[in-house]
Amino acid sequence: MLSSQINYTITNLADHIEGYSHDQINRYLKAEKLTPKLLWQNVKPTIVSDEAKYMYVLFDDTVLDKRHAKEIEMAQRQYSGNEHGVVQGIGLVNCIYVNFKRHEFWVVDYRIYDPNGDGKSKLDHVSDMLKGLVHSKQLAFQTVLMDSWYATQRLMAEIDNFGKIYYCPLKSNRLVDDSGGVEKYKRIDQLDWSEKELLQGKLIKINKFPKDKKVKLFWVTVSPSRTEYVVTNDLTQDYTPEVQAICSIRWIIEEFHREIKQLTGIEACQCRKSRIQRNHIACAMLVWHHLKRLAFQAGNTIYQLKSGLLSDYLRYQLKHPSISMALA
Repeated sequence: MLSSQINYTITNLADHIEGYSHDQINRYLKAEKLTPKLLWQNVKPTIVSDEAKYMYVLFDDTVLDKRHAKEIEMAQRQYSGNEHGVVQGIGLVNCIYVNFKRHEFWVVDYRIYDPNGDGKSKLDHVSDMLKGLVHSKQLAFQTVLMDSWYATQRLMAEIDNFGKIYYCPLKSNRLVDDSGGVEKYKRIDQLDWSEKELLQGKLIKINKFPKDKKVKLFWVTVSPSRTEYVVTNDLTQDYTPEVQAICSIRWIIEEFHREIKQLTGIEACQCRKSRIQRNHIACAMLVWHHLKRLAFQAGNTIYQLKSGLLSDYLRYQLKHPSISMALA
């Protein structure tokens, strides 16, 4: 996974190392138990923290595509934002720790979405990881960023109780009240906005939230063709461009999803057993972390680092070709 560019199977691994067969590697992956704790043990010494106000926590999930492998355990049909539809795959919920001042980030935790195996929802996994950040990992941070999928009363209340700030988009059909109880709840996309509210946001109550719980709502322009309705529990926030800048940090987790899928072969495991799939995912996480640290230290991208292996090979072959050619 660290060295290969296209073929990440254990068969290919066995073909390229002496003394190990496909069956030996398969038995190792069946017997070993690699967990998110191992990732944290490797990541923890590399983390560089600043003041809490510069540290962000991002939560989001992605789907590992298994559409051509119907017999893989843990794989199920679920919505993929990348595909904009339902696919057969393994859900992966990730927690990213960001030092915005240094423009550096780390994957500090992850969970595999397997409701048939552990009975937990994606919200349960995020809640568990959030508690772990505060209680066991004891990482300093001030702000949590997450997608609209996680904008639930339960999770937002947990973040509140930890004394943290959250920013998350709400779906346009979410029912809210901006009249202080004078009018009925209405869809967010049916609200009226004054010029002042467009710049400074507006105070609202979300339907089914506690009666005295108010949040600040902002209409944020993401692109010329896309807007988001973003809420925060930071009632002192009064500047939409700042909210837009904070929400843009969420793009980091999409960067991570793209890199780990394209460069580590995290989706490539074809084994059916869930334990092997879990170990393969754990290995991919460790490989991504190692590549990311080396790339950051060298001032390169992770793509430049991985493709550099091919460049080194090409330079050697040009000097000492394994296949020589002579023209008549």
